[in-house]
Amino acid sequence: MLTEERRVAAATAQDGRYPRPQLVRADWLDLSGPWTFAFDDDDRGRREHWESSGPLSGVIQVPFPFESAASGVGDTGFHPVVWYQRTVLRDELPSGERLLLNLGAVDHACEVWVDGRSAGTHEGGSTPFTLDITDLADLAGDRDLTLTIRAEDDPADVAQPRGKQDWRHHPHSIWYHRTTGIWQPVWLEAAPAVRVEQLHWLTDVPAGEVTAQVRLSRPAPAGTTVRIEVALGAEPLASVEVAVAGREVEVPFRIHRQSNGQAYEELLWSPAHPTLLDATVRLQAPDAPADVVASYLGLRSAAVEGGRFLLNDRPLYLRSVLNQGYWPESHSAAPSADALRAEAQLILDLGFNATRVHQKYEDPRFLFWADKLGLLVWGEAPAAYAFTPEAVRRSIAEWSAVLDRDRSHPSIVTWVPLNESWGVQHLAHDPRMVSYAKALVQLTKTVDPSRPVISNDGWEHADSDILSIHDYDHDPARIAERYATREGILGAEFTFPGRRLIVDPAQRTDAPLMLTEFGGVSYTDDGPADAWGYSTATSPEDLVERLRALVGAVRASAPLAGYCYTQLADTGQETNGLVFEDRRPKAPIEELRAIFGG
Repeated sequence: MLTEERRVAAATAQDGRYPRPQLVRADWLDLSGPWTFAFDDDDRGRREHWESSGPLSGVIQVPFPFESAASGVGDTGFHPVVWYQRTVLRDELPSGERLLLNLGAVDHACEVWVDGRSAGTHEGGSTPFTLDITDLADLAGDRDLTLTIRAEDDPADVAQPRGKQDWRHHPHSIWYHRTTGIWQPVWLEAAPAVRVEQLHWLTDVPAGEVTAQVRLSRPAPAGTTVRIEVALGAEPLASVEVAVAGREVEVPFRIHRQSNGQAYEELLWSPAHPTLLDATVRLQAPDAPADVVASYLGLRSAAVEGGRFLLNDRPLYLRSVLNQGYWPESHSAAPSADALRAEAQLILDLGFNATRVHQKYEDPRFLFWADKLGLLVWGEAPAAYAFTPEAVRRSIAEWSAVLDRDRSHPSIVTWVPLNESWGVQHLAHDPRMVSYAKALVQLTKTVDPSRPVISNDGWEHADSDILSIHDYDHDPARIAERYATREGILGAEFTFPGRRLIVDPAQRTDAPLMLTEFGGVSYTDDGPADAWGYSTATSPEDLVERLRALVGAVRASAPLAGYCYTQLADTGQETNGLVFEDRRPKAPIEELRAIFGG
């Protein structure tokens, strides 16, 4: 059934290194590695035409931000404008009808030149973009290709979605060093002129149906077809071919194996059985090369009902850990593709079934491993800290782009557009902010109605599918008493930090209750001078005893449908991780697993 081109594409999709794991092409070139580099603190590069005036004077390792040691620069100062340049040898270039340049994320705004000519611009520090550079590159000649990128990121601009990036010179409190410029993969690929631009998978578990949503690079000429084949390993499950008109097409099909009601759960995706179905999409325009892309999907549903979280219509208690997605040597960028797999596996080894990637749109390769290994993920937006029309515009634009990028990952089971009222500090008193929170929920459900949405994680909820609470009380007895009954939790005028649980009278009160930040117990044997947590353990044994008592009190609460412990790894001055910055467990991993996964 598999042709050679499909086998190649499928193999590329399964190794976890291709930067866009659910839309994979076989012919691509990774541009990670050394680029020439320069700071432009006076913003004179455009005036002096650095895009065409020759190599820049420094060197940086892409895709690591210059603030990190892994970049080879390691300068954590304020540098709002930076430039990159890379020459690609002609014989390295992927060969095809069109040449595409893909950038996973450049913080915050950038312009790209090819051989000195502008190829395009992009705004949004966490979102991907693609430029067709065919007409700017001398593909018919014998010249090498020179790429130049200018990135601009104002460190003091709090109207940017910035998450945990500090606006001060040195990290303070719970904020970290900034991420400027390129921080996710850059790659070239070859593709036809009429090609698949985006691909989504919608699943209807009870009906055993799947709908592929295919968006094209341009309107399809008459006679264009798209063929979709889905398989479980070597077992064919579905094959369908339809004619295409316009730029968007929906292709519904049945997985007929699901008609056996006693066996249909065998194909469902879950943490216990993370079954992924391989998919191949072949787009064929008349008198043109076919575009063949490899993808995958998972059959699963996520919902809330009766005060519980449901996965595949079955109650599932969420045992989650807060994950900053930050490494000491590479900051917000992953040290390697392998590190992303190791991170997902570490979370599972510690006994958790879920993770909340905090204040960050995570690298899609992490989501690939979450899909493959069976780790549930809460997708959370990085916050802006101003409430202005510009902050709202930027946040909505990036949120929409990430919904488009990530909504086909079966591992993502909850969306979190706001956290702890960051950027909307006066939700309890400002109706504009309540309207914004509710608008984000409704926007999310318009694009993706298949997952629960938390309007504002922690407190001050409006139109939220889950009522989540943050509580860093370190006394297990008080935690046990506070969360003993649903009536007591909902009846409290304020949550633990003194904030209202609900700010919208229309908010449903039968939503599941979850304690989505707690713990934060610090322990370090050789930490920074400003090390801190929400409470402090004196030894690994003391840490285990504190965790056992605190997590035990949370898990004994009948009203709670899940929790999220703070946090996975030490991060800078925050030493409240279960593992050190280098991911070494602070206590025997089997003891930690018994606490969180027992």
